[in-house]
Amino acid sequence: MSYYIGIDLGGTFVKFGAVGGSGNILKKDKIPTPAGCDYGATVSAIAEVIKGMIADMGIPESVGIGCPGVIDGEHGMVVTGGNLGWENKPLAQDLGKQLGIPVTLCNDANAAAYGEYACGAGKEYRSIVLITLGTGVGSGVIFGGKLFTGELGAGAELGHEVIHMGGEPCACGRRGCFEAYASASALVRQTRDAMIAHPESKMWELCKGSADNTDGRTAFDGMRQGDDTAKAVVEQYLGYLAEGIANIVNVFRPQAVLIGGGISVEGEALTLPLQKMVDTKILGRGRYAPVTIGAASLGNDAGLVGAAMLAKETK
Repeated sequence: MSYYIGIDLGGTFVKFGAVGGSGNILKKDKIPTPAGCDYGATVSAIAEVIKGMIADMGIPESVGIGCPGVIDGEHGMVVTGGNLGWENKPLAQDLGKQLGIPVTLCNDANAAAYGEYACGAGKEYRSIVLITLGTGVGSGVIFGGKLFTGELGAGAELGHEVIHMGGEPCACGRRGCFEAYASASALVRQTRDAMIAHPESKMWELCKGSADNTDGRTAFDGMRQGDDTAKAVVEQYLGYLAEGIANIVNVFRPQAVLIGGGISVEGEALTLPLQKMVDTKILGRGRYAPVTIGAASLGNDAGLVGAAMLAKETK
């Protein structure tokens, strides 16, 4: 049976998928990332899971792995591994040696973007940008079926465009980044601040009286219950999202911008007002070369599907 293995490597878990040539997932697995994200232990643990898949399913055509950080895919190097704490690790070569199978390496957000493009909500488009809203803001840019990664894979970090000069501090060291205002973490912070300022808000009931229980759904749930404070939080958050997306559209002009991450489950409550906002901000006001704002569809499988499909394309 012809298939590919896709891996989504994170600081907490490593997810695996045996993926058919059309992007269909044949089998999945998941393990905790070894303690301290130790590089050698992680490579060995990944290899063991893949060997188990091979024992069950036969040898795959190739293996693809999405990894956080700055990734030099051409040379199979993790230049900086984000929350993994790695630097200058030849991950593709080291894993390939243990398996005896070709390994393709890419940034995890790029893998997710390619998964959506090849097999998800981006299938009908020639060009897309994927924005993933989580602890930070991940991003992937695809034109004509090709990933845009910048020189040596260090580009397309759209979460670090500044939308408010001198604004909120960002983990990258700058202030006012898109990530500092539009990530899911930023939404949680904005929701908590609003709750503290408005003790009458219904969001306190949703959080059972504790701001520690706030999450990315709280403001949207409160808005649906008619809470004015929650509505204001959502409108402000959508405004931040729209500013960053408008910048992205004016630079790349894709056919679609897809929103991934947990917040994307809000569906049209997120995308419809966001579409209206973005249309008023982009060059041409959306009338010329319109850009669709939509929700990603592959969820947590986007990264492993995309890594497998990239392995297929670069095999």
